[in-house]
Amino acid sequence: MESYPLDTEKIYYSRDMLTLPTDDGETTLSLGAWLNNDPVRIHKMIVKEKTLKVDTIEVLNPLISKLRRADPAYFKRVMGLRLTIDFPGFGTDIEAKIPFENDPIAFYKWWRKGKHEETVYLSPVNQFRLFQKVSLMEPKVMLKKDIDFVKTF
Repeated sequence: MESYPLDTEKIYYSRDMLTLPTDDGETTLSLGAWLNNDPVRIHKMIVKEKTLKVDTIEVLNPLISKLRRADPAYFKRVMGLRLTIDFPGFGTDIEAKIPFENDPIAFYKWWRKGKHEETVYLSPVNQFRLFQKVSLMEPKVMLKKDIDFVKTF
């Protein structure tokens, strides 16, 4: 079988062939097949390692939907505040960053007190930003552990 090593300068499309090491040795598949077989690995190569350049419309957009099904926990972590949620007061689903930025107190109550920590992943930086905003606006709604978290900085 012909080998197609990763070319870090090339922009890949779903039909382009790519050879990657696996537990069974080197495997050659089209990028579209890699999206189905190992979407988390491909996402990490694109976003984290920045070794794989892809067409956004043909590869990256479908990859996001495949991540949701393949590894929901990884998907939530990657999406963070870009995750679409059903937030009270909105008729349709919205990105979590909208209430996070526009109504931090309501978001805090929904996320922390409404037990939605598993729904939306907040990085420690975003937790600090949220807790700091809420502590300045309405500290009485905060849990003691979150007040202590803000004080550590």
